[in-house]
Amino acid sequence: MKERIELLRTRLHQYNYEYHVLDKPTISDLDYDKLLRELIDLEAAYPEFADPNSPTQKVGGQVLDAFDKVEHKRPMLSLGNVFNYDELKSFCDKIEQEVGQVEYVAECKIDGLAMSVSYLQGQFVQAVTRGDGVVGEDVSLNVKTVRSLPMKIDYQGDLEIRGEIYMPKKSFEKLNAEREKKGEELFANCRNAAAGSIRQLDSKVAASRGLDGFWYHLPDGEIYGMDNHYDSLMWMKSLGFKVNEKYSRKFLNVDEIWAFIEELTAIRYDLPYDIDGVVIKVNSYATQRQLGFTSRTPKWAVAYKFPAEEKETILEDIFLTVGRTGKITPNAQLTPLFLAGTKVGFAQLHNEDMIKEKDIRIGDVVVVRKAGDIIPEVVRSAPDKRNGTQVPYVFPKECPVCHHQIYRDEKEAHYFCINPDCPARVVESIAHFASRDCMNIDGLGVKKVEAFHQMGWLNAIEDIYRISQFETEICTTSGFGEKSYRNLLNSIEASKQNSLEKLLNGLGIRQVGDKAAKILANRFVTMDALMNASMDELQEIRDIGPITAQGILDFFHEEGNRQMIERLKEAGVNMEVLRAKVEESFFTGKKVVLTGSLAIYTRKEAEQLLEKLGATVSSSVSSKTDLVIYGENAGSKLDKARKLNVAVMTEEEFEAKLNENQ
Repeated sequence: MKERIELLRTRLHQYNYEYHVLDKPTISDLDYDKLLRELIDLEAAYPEFADPNSPTQKVGGQVLDAFDKVEHKRPMLSLGNVFNYDELKSFCDKIEQEVGQVEYVAECKIDGLAMSVSYLQGQFVQAVTRGDGVVGEDVSLNVKTVRSLPMKIDYQGDLEIRGEIYMPKKSFEKLNAEREKKGEELFANCRNAAAGSIRQLDSKVAASRGLDGFWYHLPDGEIYGMDNHYDSLMWMKSLGFKVNEKYSRKFLNVDEIWAFIEELTAIRYDLPYDIDGVVIKVNSYATQRQLGFTSRTPKWAVAYKFPAEEKETILEDIFLTVGRTGKITPNAQLTPLFLAGTKVGFAQLHNEDMIKEKDIRIGDVVVVRKAGDIIPEVVRSAPDKRNGTQVPYVFPKECPVCHHQIYRDEKEAHYFCINPDCPARVVESIAHFASRDCMNIDGLGVKKVEAFHQMGWLNAIEDIYRISQFETEICTTSGFGEKSYRNLLNSIEASKQNSLEKLLNGLGIRQVGDKAAKILANRFVTMDALMNASMDELQEIRDIGPITAQGILDFFHEEGNRQMIERLKEAGVNMEVLRAKVEESFFTGKKVVLTGSLAIYTRKEAEQLLEKLGATVSSSVSSKTDLVIYGENAGSKLDKARKLNVAVMTEEEFEAKLNENQ
């Protein structure tokens, strides 16, 4: 039986290579699945023949409590950036002034998660994230599930290669469609989805996400008989690694490289994976050694970063939406267009003042882009393309849902619907209360809340804890059977044990979001203490200004809100803060601002880590800010920090500080 097991493993490894690397399958999916099932059954029946690198490991199954920290044998350095032809030419000129004419290799900058994988005696050993460049995390179980990555290679020595784990666009679209059906938060882009998948503690989840990888760096390539980067790529390909050969090319000067950049700029959104630039490297290893490194980056390589794509379209209409607090938000309905790789039909216009300042009118030709390659925004209108039918937009005076009069305080930028019974406010407030960042009640997304509200089962937040009285009706509702009902009930019951800050965030108090809720919970400890707080007590708290303080007072002075709190108490909802142990660290007592696109952590993860270490995370930079941590595309907040002489720290330096606390 051992011979059959080994034969199946060999065949399945080959089929994986043909399908995922060569893109030339020689067996049908059905036949592949049959062989894989046979191997799974045989390995279960004969555990003495277990192999950690068997193709069966591609489906995942092991669950970790946490990821182990691993120090890289060689640092994983970041690259400097250039943003235009002149900056690229300056980079090439410096190299050629120092060492003379050189050959370059330019290749796609894959928008994913940097990874190092190691092999010993032909067997996969370990996969480690970039981390801070010195220390990363062992994510071997999850990286094993990447179908294109070989578990066995025809090289018996010690080998490390580096590359990028990414999520193909098809996998991303499929994943978000599944999450939308479940009412879960959608991933913003392929990069975030890939990072989130690799950081799953359950490898089955990672296996289900359809990840892939390109491998583009062989550390110390000369050890393996290579004298240049391009030959190393071809050698890695010969070992079975997926390299991006089609878009990895050799060039002799900056103009040739720029022509390649322009070629990729034109097709970047048609590629089956996301790229956010082009990496340019000196090809010769000997010349790389001669050029050397700065303290953070190699002098022989640089990344060209694509500018945000802008396109023109027609602004067909402006419509209003109503949030949980009654805030009225204007939105642009656009003639649909493809922008930064996805179809865009809408963009937020923020408020009346923005519409006036940009002179945006219905029927205008407008320029649209994605802020940070994620959020669609209207950049400007094109007045010279008007035909005379466009007129200045007049902000409505009624709520678009309940038709009550809307109100704008002279000190604020937004209009508000002040009708507490407005259906839009009711639905949004209940869905917000149940959302992940608040009470985390799985199964109560906006669509479900809206349906339950229309049926008369959910008319106020406290009705969530009385939902069991409608058991029969819910269980017979289309798409919501006995199992879904039980899962919802369990999630509602679990929410009663949340800490006070989760409840405060969920109540929808104006100006009180996640951060303010944590500050208030830690200061007052109990709901009763906060409800009885005075204006002076509230305003003396750091980060709680007069507007926020007034919003809190107004909320708790409303008799209906006080009654709601009492009904939540009666339902058994916790009204006290559950204190987590704060670890002493470099960040303890500091007021920190996060800005830019983070690659190692999600914004939420970074905030949670900082708070665990005793920091207060703020959204704005001021003279009272102690530290600004920034990622890619950091903008005005970083500029302001430098003007105010506030300490700044890259995300990699942040990771290094975290590792010091391990």
